Amino acid sequence: MAEITAPMVKELRGLTGLGMMECKKALTETGGDMKAAEDLLRIKSGAKASKAAGRTAAEGMVGAYITPDGKHGALVEVNCETDFVARNEDFINFARGLARLLATESLADTEALAGAALPSGENVEEFRKALVMKLGENISIRRFMRYATQGQLASYLHGAKIGVMIDYTGGDETLGKDLAMHIAASKPICVSSEQVSPELLSRERSIYTAQAAESGKPMDIVAKMVDGRIAKYLAEVTLLGQPFVKNPDQTVEKLLAAKSAKVNGFTLYIVGEGIERKADDFAAEVMAQVNQAKEDQVPQPK
Repeated sequence: MAEITAPMVKELRGLTGLGMMECKKALTETGGDMKAAEDLLRIKSGAKASKAAGRTAAEGMVGAYITPDGKHGALVEVNCETDFVARNEDFINFARGLARLLATESLADTEALAGAALPSGENVEEFRKALVMKLGENISIRRFMRYATQGQLASYLHGAKIGVMIDYTGGDETLGKDLAMHIAASKPICVSSEQVSPELLSRERSIYTAQAAESGKPMDIVAKMVDGRIAKYLAEVTLLGQPFVKNPDQTVEKLLAAKSAKVNGFTLYIVGEGIERKADDFAAEVMAQVNQAKEDQVPQPK
């Protein structure tokens, strides 16, 4: 059997980004053939990624990037299973690399993104699978939004769990950052009342109508009560109608008017929002992780 040296293991690790023991095992299995070992690890990492794909990934982070000219930017949510992995440096760099890639290339969807190359030159999907193998968790690219504007872009990250990107015209850089921070704090669903979906508005109106009808008041009074509740609702969920977080006496609409500015659109991502989290038995989860660690453990060659 060919001798597996430390430089060989280091070289394979550099090619694959996987752990030292995994690289050593692959070289041992392939008799020291570097190319064959690399292919073997790619096959195994893909298998492990597929195995992990069924597990709920509701943790993670939001990555954001704006090009130096301020005209192109992207926001991306990357998910994993635990907050521990979400704080891993390789995971963080992956999310940030995706944001930078998305800002500089126009990609239609996550499928197109999977086939693209990261700023480091590595294929996105192959890197993701290698990361799954290295970190032992399901890792997925959930969603992204790319901006190309004639105006200006600003972003705000609250930790790594809430991310905002805003496209605006007029004002200055400080206004953009303040608006992005406001969106992260107040969580509007759209810019103006005209953008609220008819379905959502109809649902709210029916609820308010049923509530007002219980008051026993005449129908014309009930109608006015409902109109008032709808107006209040629209002020709460639209960016323009909300009180500005840094000056609650002023609405965002009035702030923009004072700055001769306009918001063209925004994206707000909250990590794990809308993902159903599976309530697993904690003891069983721990034992499953212990058993997986035993399977992955590779004995030192004699």
